[in-house]
Amino acid sequence: MTRAPTLQPFQYLPHLLPAIGIDAETFVGIRRQIHAQPELGFEVGATSRLVATLLAEWGYEVHTGIGKSGVVGQLKRGSGSRRLGIRADMDALPITEATGLPYASRVAGKMHACGHDGHTAILLAAARAIADKPDFDGTLNLIFQPDEENLCGARAMIEDGLFERFPCDAIFALHNMPGVAAGSFRVLPGPVSLSSDVADVTVRGVGGHGAMPHRARDPIAAAAAIVTALQTVVARNVAPDDTAVVSVGFIRGGATHNVIPEAVTLGLNVRAARPETRALVEQRIREIVALTAQAHGVEAEIDYRQLTPPMVNAEAETLLAQRVCTELVGADNVVTQAPKGLNGSEDFAWMLNAVPGCYLILGNGEGEFGGCMVHNPGYDFNDAVLPLGAAAWVRLVQSYLAAA
Repeated sequence: MTRAPTLQPFQYLPHLLPAIGIDAETFVGIRRQIHAQPELGFEVGATSRLVATLLAEWGYEVHTGIGKSGVVGQLKRGSGSRRLGIRADMDALPITEATGLPYASRVAGKMHACGHDGHTAILLAAARAIADKPDFDGTLNLIFQPDEENLCGARAMIEDGLFERFPCDAIFALHNMPGVAAGSFRVLPGPVSLSSDVADVTVRGVGGHGAMPHRARDPIAAAAAIVTALQTVVARNVAPDDTAVVSVGFIRGGATHNVIPEAVTLGLNVRAARPETRALVEQRIREIVALTAQAHGVEAEIDYRQLTPPMVNAEAETLLAQRVCTELVGADNVVTQAPKGLNGSEDFAWMLNAVPGCYLILGNGEGEFGGCMVHNPGYDFNDAVLPLGAAAWVRLVQSYLAAA
C-alpha cells in the first residue's frame, strides 16, 4: 500500500479551527515523526522525551518517569478547585509494517498499528491550543501513558502515585476506530470494553505407552474434556444480554505419537463486561477444571491472573462528552446508544476505577481507512481526524473547567 499522505479537514472544521487554535499541519508532522520511530511497552523513551520537551516549551509543569516512563503535563489557571485529567497512550506493537507509506516505521518489527501515535499527537495539539488560552479556571493534568498494549501502563502509573500527585475529579481518553465514519464519535454510557484475564491450566497425569493407556492416566483426554466443558461457561451461565468470552488460545503437551505425556497445559483468555460476570466466569472455570480433572483421575493446577477490569463510563462525564462532541459534529454524528461496546480490553479501565470519567471512540474512517482494523500491518491512523480529536479535548477543557 502506498497511500498519498494528504490532509483534508472536514467541512465543519474550517470555521471551528481558527477559534479553537488547532495547528493541524504541524501536529500531523509530529504524528508521522512518532509513527516512524515506534517504541514498545514501557520503553518509550524517545516519545516521552518529545512529549515532555514540547509541554515544557508551552508552559506546562512537566513530570516524567511516572510508572517507569509516563509523562504528566500540568497547567493551572485561576483559583478554581476542579481538576481534569486527559490521557493518551504512547506505545506501539511488535508488528512489521506493510503500508509502504513515506513515514512508515524505520524500526524492524515495531509499528504503530493501533493509532497511539495519533492519540499522542491529538493530545499534544490540544495542549498547544489550550496553553494559548486563558479561558479556563482550575487544574488540567495531561497524562501520557506507556504500555497500554500489555495492559500494564495505567496500573503502573496509578501505583506510582498518579492520582495522589495529580488529583483528578474526572478523567477522559479516546481511541480511534476504523470502520466508524470519519467526523463521528461514539460516546456510550456504562460498560464500553471487557475485562481481560488469562489463565494457565496444567493438567498432570501419569505418562505411559500409547498402546497401554490403561497403565497411564491420560492428561490429554482430561484436557480435551476441560476444553469442551469450558464452552458451556458463557452459553449456560451468562445472560444473553450480557457479554463474556472464554477462549482457549493454546494446548501444549506431548512429543510423539506413541507416548502419553505426563502433563498438558492450556492457555485461556477470559473477558467480561461487568464485574459480577467476571467473578461468575472465573468461579465456573475453576469448578470445571477441578471437577473434570477429578473425574479423569488426574490433577489440575490453575494460574488465574486478572489483568484489567471492565471499562465503565460514568454517567455525568459521559453526558458532558456527548454534549461537547455534538457541538463539534452535530447530533447525527454522535452515537450515544449501542447494544455493545468493544469486545477488546483497555487498561484505561484502571483509571476509570479510580476516577469517574469517559472513554470516547473517534471514527478513523470508512473505505480506505476502514478496511484495515487496528493491530494489522496495513493499518494507518487517519490524519484528517487529528484536528477533530484535538478540538474535542479543547472544548472539553473549556466546558469542564469553565471560567466564572
